[in-house]
Amino acid sequence: MKQISLAELDDIALGATFLGTGGGGDPYIAGLMTKRAIETHGPVPLLALAEVADDALVFACGNMGAPTVAIEKIMAEEQPPAAVLALESHLGRKADALMAFEAGGSNSMMPLYIGAKLGRQVIDADGMGRAFPEMQMVTFSVYGASGSPFALANEHGDTVILDIDDDKRAEFIGRGIVIRMGARAAKASYPMDGATAKRVAIPGTTSLCHRIGANLRQSREGGRDPFAALIEMLAGTHYGHAKVLYRGKVIDVSRETRQGYALGRVLIEGLGGDRGRLEVTFQNEFLVARQDGRLRCVVPDLICILDSEMAQPITTERLRYGQRVTVMGVSAPPIMRSPEALAVFGPVGFGLDDPFVPIEDLA
Repeated sequence: MKQISLAELDDIALGATFLGTGGGGDPYIAGLMTKRAIETHGPVPLLALAEVADDALVFACGNMGAPTVAIEKIMAEEQPPAAVLALESHLGRKADALMAFEAGGSNSMMPLYIGAKLGRQVIDADGMGRAFPEMQMVTFSVYGASGSPFALANEHGDTVILDIDDDKRAEFIGRGIVIRMGARAAKASYPMDGATAKRVAIPGTTSLCHRIGANLRQSREGGRDPFAALIEMLAGTHYGHAKVLYRGKVIDVSRETRQGYALGRVLIEGLGGDRGRLEVTFQNEFLVARQDGRLRCVVPDLICILDSEMAQPITTERLRYGQRVTVMGVSAPPIMRSPEALAVFGPVGFGLDDPFVPIEDLA
């Protein structure tokens, strides 16, 4: 069993911001909270998915809402643990282990933070292998686990338990409550046994976040091309294929917080050998990239925008006019490309007209 200490946190947060494809929340505040929790309570045990007992009780936890709000509306110290404690109280049983429902940004930190605060083990797995904006957009739901009952908690100590038999309807009702909690709430959800977790979760995502973050950091320190190094590293994982889609300058950002999401698009003008303009639309996360109208990448494959000089992943709320950026595309793991998965978080799940075309088949 591994231990997550202070030494790993910065690399995990950096890698999770990359896998978050613009969403999941900026990890800075969550990272500071997690560092303090580990300093106070000690390292967090990290279980491989295969190590989880079949009869263990597992929760998926993190935050729900618009990531733009998190910049100004900082979480209360006891808010994330409160959601877990409320769900445990409702079920009459303590969770044996926690895991992230998404690998992105601040949500990668939340199980580690809660695990340190409450003394719980954390599983090296998640339900997206990236970040998505809606509750039902997880492999847990695709492959038969239920998101309910689930708990929401705000910074004032208010908690809500919802038990809804359809995960898409749970997203709709839960989102309405989150909006009234200030568009950002802590969530504990998808209570399942260990046998189910092993069947429906994507393994190794916390470890992968650590590897990606370390790869980017070491490339910077060693003066190597961070994009080439990352492409080479990802080729040996279940993501498999990655490439640079475009390099340019941000010339326009349209962004608004509406219906509990950060919605908008970013327009990038080519620099050097890249011609035309690349438009990337987002709903918390980057969904589709088109170069002069031509499809370059579409969900569930990952669109990642990084600062061209430092290779720092940029979240949707941090996009600004004038940034020099490199846009990368990464193939999603096979578990996220099945017909069942594409029906939930492929283009049709977002109301897009584009069919799903794997990034390795797009020019």
